[in-house]
Amino acid sequence: MTLPIRHRPGSLERGFRWPEPMAADFEDLFERMNEFLGSATSRPFLAEPMTWSPLADMHETDEAYEIECELPGIRREDIDIEVSEHDLCVSGELKEREHAGVLRRRGRPTGRFTYRTSLPAGVKTDDVTASLADGVLTVTIPKAQVAKPRHIEIKG
Repeated sequence: MTLPIRHRPGSLERGFRWPEPMAADFEDLFERMNEFLGSATSRPFLAEPMTWSPLADMHETDEAYEIECELPGIRREDIDIEVSEHDLCVSGELKEREHAGVLRRRGRPTGRFTYRTSLPAGVKTDDVTASLADGVLTVTIPKAQVAKPRHIEIKG
């Protein structure tokens, strides 16, 4: 079964582009429509603005769990890390920067962020370390020592 293909007017012409003065107007219109649709679906009764969640990976080694969280442009002072026996929470705020000129397109998130993940059982929450380099926050959570089987020599 094949599905019908719909073509928009002008899309069949090779290399069709809006004339340059109109392109900026259409980009502005689409941006305003996006903002309108975003505000229509958000919940105005919330007291705090919506938060975003940064991208993150979790790796497991023999000794620890390592979480790498992408936080470009965020200072150490604006990041808070909380760890408990069962979960890790990285939160903070990316403050909007002042820019000269007119903002034509926004693709990067700003405002409050939260990354939360559950941790496997058996971690040492007292020995957690964190470092921030090149916009990547690395949180290392050591595993608790598990009793390893060992050979017991019989004496006497």
